[in-house]
Amino acid sequence: MEFFRIHRDIPFMRHAVVLNAVSVVMFLLAVFFLATRGLHLSIEFTGGTVMEVHYADSANLEKIREVVGRLGYADVQVQTFGTSHDVMIRLPSREASGQSYTEQSNAVMAALSAADPDASLRRVEFVGPQVGKELFSDGAMALLFVVVGIIIYLAIRFEWKFAVAAIVANLHDVIIILGFFAAFQWEFSLSVLAAVLAVLGYSVNESVIIFDRIREYFRKIRRASTPEIIDKAITSTISRTIITHGSTQIMVLSMLIFGGQTLHYFSIALTIGILFGIYSSVFVAAAIAMWLGVKREDLVKPVRKKDDGQPEAP
Repeated sequence: MEFFRIHRDIPFMRHAVVLNAVSVVMFLLAVFFLATRGLHLSIEFTGGTVMEVHYADSANLEKIREVVGRLGYADVQVQTFGTSHDVMIRLPSREASGQSYTEQSNAVMAALSAADPDASLRRVEFVGPQVGKELFSDGAMALLFVVVGIIIYLAIRFEWKFAVAAIVANLHDVIIILGFFAAFQWEFSLSVLAAVLAVLGYSVNESVIIFDRIREYFRKIRRASTPEIIDKAITSTISRTIITHGSTQIMVLSMLIFGGQTLHYFSIALTIGILFGIYSSVFVAAAIAMWLGVKREDLVKPVRKKDDGQPEAP
């Protein structure tokens, strides 16, 4: 399906150096913010108290945040779950100040009951820092497995030059997402980690589409240079890119606008990832593959000869 077809190839690779210089600057800024500010980890990673509170009427989340904020919690997470009557409150740990999680939950519940007598505590539990460290290490391990899997898949399906190009482009996307979260100190939670993993798969899919088209044109067009083949492959997929990524972005923006605080940072991570995923697949992955010296012989099997000396069709 195509909305339109561009009949003249756009010379993307002619501007590859400039476009990749922009990527390098963005990447270095992301690394700088990660090194100097670090990630603002949620209590799922740092430890804290989780409370489930039930209200007779629909809960007013802003009022709850205001009540809990008066107790000195700047990083409190308040969100509904299940129904609008049930609220989950996540509080950062205060063990350093000598306040146990039981005292912490009692103080918060007293403040909530004073603001709304119908509030009732359903469940309270403590997430220790050790559990948070395990979650963080497990998440990092999951990210590593995804990266290794992508490298193996692309190396088998295409060629090692494409595998290197794609993984550099994908890691470029991941680091830039993390850089945004470090720069603005947005909360990094398990849902954001899930979004990062989703972006990895999403971005590599765009790279695979372009690489497939490059291989197809290498087989069809024998006299064109590698930059010309890449330009033609990218140009021919633009309509598909607009349809696919436009539809996905509309859905993600809907979550960002209407999803509330629960999906806020998850959808932000996806929004950044989709935008930079398109950029990296077109301008980073393809350009790196070109600079690594990918050529027709890497993707098309050489012509074999029959016993009588006549060439055999590839």
